[in-house]
Amino acid sequence: MAKLFGTDGVRGVANTELTPELAFKLGRAGAHVLTRQGHPKKVVIGRDTRISGDMLEAALVAGICSVGVNVYKVGVLPTPAIAYLTKKLGAGAGVVISASHNPVNDNGIKFFGPSGYKLPDELEAKIEKLVLEDNPDLPRPTGGELGREYYVESALDSYINYAKSTIKTDLSGIKVVVDCANGAAFQVAPRVLEELGAEVIPIFHMPDGVNINAGCGSTHPEALMEEVLKQGADLGLAHDGDADRVLAVDSQGQLVDGDRIMVICAKHLKAKGRLRKNTLVTTVMSNIGLHKALEEAEINVVETKVGDRYVLEKLLETGARFGGEQSGHIIFLEHNTTGDGIITALQLLAVIKETGQSLKKLAAQMEQYPQILKNVRVKDKTHVMHSPSLTEAIRRFERELEGQGRILVRPSGTEPLVRIMVEGKDMEQLQAIVDKMADIVGDI
Repeated sequence: MAKLFGTDGVRGVANTELTPELAFKLGRAGAHVLTRQGHPKKVVIGRDTRISGDMLEAALVAGICSVGVNVYKVGVLPTPAIAYLTKKLGAGAGVVISASHNPVNDNGIKFFGPSGYKLPDELEAKIEKLVLEDNPDLPRPTGGELGREYYVESALDSYINYAKSTIKTDLSGIKVVVDCANGAAFQVAPRVLEELGAEVIPIFHMPDGVNINAGCGSTHPEALMEEVLKQGADLGLAHDGDADRVLAVDSQGQLVDGDRIMVICAKHLKAKGRLRKNTLVTTVMSNIGLHKALEEAEINVVETKVGDRYVLEKLLETGARFGGEQSGHIIFLEHNTTGDGIITALQLLAVIKETGQSLKKLAAQMEQYPQILKNVRVKDKTHVMHSPSLTEAIRRFERELEGQGRILVRPSGTEPLVRIMVEGKDMEQLQAIVDKMADIVGDI
């Protein structure tokens, strides 16, 4: 059987790949592994708005209770809220049912440990082994030893109050359009901003179980761009389905991605003496403009592989407290243990209010270099990546860019594809290079 856990939990098409039977087994195995060794026998469960969440939650609850562990349901909340509540409620584990920015047909299950961090590979491997065994040796308690289900009525207010506490700034005078992606942010995002004084215009905030991420959210910001212009707003914010990321739109309808948000916040944190280790952790996909802007600001940049879990690992390794991805998945480790779109939005708005500068002006601190991405289907990713022909081609074309760009070639983690990214100032030159690179990769 194929490996269950990917880079962000277990994902698949709900009811065919991610079935209730699999969810039941994941509940049993996950609860058993994560509540041993003295951890409390309680698991927090939250989810996004997709229709399959009811089915998968019921199966997970049954599995967890069947090994004698109690379940604390918190309902529809952002992924980072579950991370926060797992720790706050003293649970042995947290579970999120969400496929993030994916379409409604997909769903996913991911676990947090008692400290609110995503699981290390070795713990996921233990859970996976138990799920894939025919007759795993797991407890079968009876009578009063079975687990119970509870609903945490205060969960929404608890997370909202915590998110608000991460800034000390009154947001009155700011007019903001918020795209909730018809997902987990639909209640939280508007309320947090309104309670801090902002004038809020919510859009895509009426989930019906099937409209999550449909033509909206951080992967489809076009409608938000139009609404910001229509409303004459100061800015717009776009969350994804589980609200662990956010992108912004300035008053002119221009997208401000995660790289620019990180530059804005990193420079502001440094100015206030709060940028731990004077370092930002980001991935290899971050724009060269980010590196140049932070080099000028004398801020260190540490790179890691694509994926928020690798950003987190590097933060913990280096002692830095701030990092993220171009996609808007940004971690303020001072405030939460995972990427948090709500908290990121609040930190950005606090910079705008404290500096008195528009988002457009703040975003101009970083020059965005054009990027062209191209996927090439190959037979053997490993063979391609270790080819001397590829190494030589990268060197040759990087010399052409004369220090004003870069080339990144990496294998897809899930498909037989090699991804080519070329970055620089001249679009014609970039297109020519990426096409030649694609031919070389295809011939290897």
